[in-house]
Amino acid sequence: MNYTTQMDAARKGILTREMELTAKKEGMKPEELMELVAEGKAVIPANKHHACLEPNAIGSMLKTKINVNLGTSRDLNDMDLELKKVEDAVLMGAESIMDLSSFGDTRKFRKRLTTQCPAMIGTVPIYDAVVYYHKPLKEITSEEWIQIVEMHALDGVDFMTIHVGINKQTAHRFKEAKRLTNIVSRGGSIIFAWMEMTGNENPFYENFDRILEICREHDVTLSLGDACRPGCIEDASDISQIEELVTLGELTRRAWEKDVQVIIEGPGHMPLDQIAANMKIQQTICKGAPFYVLGPLVTDIAPGYDHITAAIGGAIAAAAGASFLCYVTPAEHLRLPDADDVKEGIISARIAAHAADLAKGIKGAKEWDNQMSDARKRLDWEAMFNLAIDPEKARRYRASSKPEKEDTCSMCGNFCAMKNMNRILDGEIVNIYDE
Repeated sequence: MNYTTQMDAARKGILTREMELTAKKEGMKPEELMELVAEGKAVIPANKHHACLEPNAIGSMLKTKINVNLGTSRDLNDMDLELKKVEDAVLMGAESIMDLSSFGDTRKFRKRLTTQCPAMIGTVPIYDAVVYYHKPLKEITSEEWIQIVEMHALDGVDFMTIHVGINKQTAHRFKEAKRLTNIVSRGGSIIFAWMEMTGNENPFYENFDRILEICREHDVTLSLGDACRPGCIEDASDISQIEELVTLGELTRRAWEKDVQVIIEGPGHMPLDQIAANMKIQQTICKGAPFYVLGPLVTDIAPGYDHITAAIGGAIAAAAGASFLCYVTPAEHLRLPDADDVKEGIISARIAAHAADLAKGIKGAKEWDNQMSDARKRLDWEAMFNLAIDPEKARRYRASSKPEKEDTCSMCGNFCAMKNMNRILDGEIVNIYDE
């Protein structure tokens, strides 16, 4: 039996190779995952042209996945450096790479990703259109915007962020709302500016059926971009954000009617007390479609530490229903991240994702923690290093401060509770000071 997309296959009862592989990773029956994909509650981004893909499924009832943003810029246009970051990101456990290149031979870089990288590959065609056509924004035509989407699909991109929710109606509401930080989405700001200068409707919204045809033909998962995501705590959950979310909910329904898989993008910056409610609102309006969040960052005052503000928000968001966390690095708001920033961002996002999986009771999550706890009880340092989310850093920290006795650390020494409890429970004498 033939099928066009993973969703189409699931609805026809066809068990694809991608469903089998991802179900095994999740520790669930393939038929269970198939049902979630058929309903749109889980997606398997898997472009037919991405031959080296090692697929993953995204959904709130599955393991929380993380995405890593990379790519060249005018100030740092080193393709080999970005590819090294990609390789490192995959080794560190990132399931997805999003190419946000905004300068240079972007198509060459994108094709190298889809021919060499096993992770899911995402892009934002709006950025690439500006680079590819190399002409003033106002002169790009509606047809040219759509052609870039088709190019990315042909190049093997597994999911694309399309800023389709900011139509004339939502743009008008945004202007009335008088936000503190306006629109902070790069893609959203570009299409908003184009609409303002040309007087035309958002070409992606106006030609949404064509976008769906492209996605259906190549099995591209549609990541509905949030142009009006809040860019500061003050703008969180405002009318612009919610109005766009309602539009994205309507577009989700239209995509599902064409068997096109959908991810919904979300905030942004958001105070702790609003995060869980936002996740529930999205699940209701978008009927359980996977939610992809940037952070959210829970405070605006920590440049240089935004991997931490994002991890705090990401853990809460994923525990409350978000499926997909976009990493944030210490360089956020400051510069293009270097290799060290990328590592810090990935590890922070993975900690947030795992913390959420523990809270959700995801199969296998607690076992990892239990294994670490058992190794600590046994003072098995090698096992602890191997189980650590960042083994290299754990080894380096211990090596930097050698203890007097190898079975302890320089923090507690003979006061080590683990060591003393093991000994006393084994019937030994514990003296501490005179040992």
